[in-house]
Amino acid sequence: QVQLVESGGGLVQAGGSLRLSCVGSGRTFSTYAMGWFRQAPGKEREFVATISWNGVSTKYADSVKGRFTISRDNAKNTAYLQMNSLKPVDTAVYYCAADRHLGYWPTPPTTGNPDLYWGQGTQVTVSS
Repeated sequence: QVQLVESGGGLVQAGGSLRLSCVGSGRTFSTYAMGWFRQAPGKEREFVATISWNGVSTKYADSVKGRFTISRDNAKNTAYLQMNSLKPVDTAVYYCAADRHLGYWPTPPTTGNPDLYWGQGTQVTVSS
């Protein structure tokens, strides 16, 4: 079993930046594909960004492309989401996820995928 713990959320003004972190337990963290997802009030959880086990392959939702950057440091069992030029529409609870079987996602996984581990989420609020 892998545990994921997110941190770094908070309140920021539009145009500002935040960096989210996701720390994972276990010695196999470096083998997992990782991703960031978000869920706004009244909406379904949606894909934001994914990264392969070795950090070589990344994918982004169109809504965040050019503003957000996903990265990972396997030596620290940590994945990051750097968020710049934040907008009020980015307000949501942000979750990190890891795949217990795959090190690479050709396409972003669906949120109902039973092979995903999830963190508890961290709130990001962007004021106008």
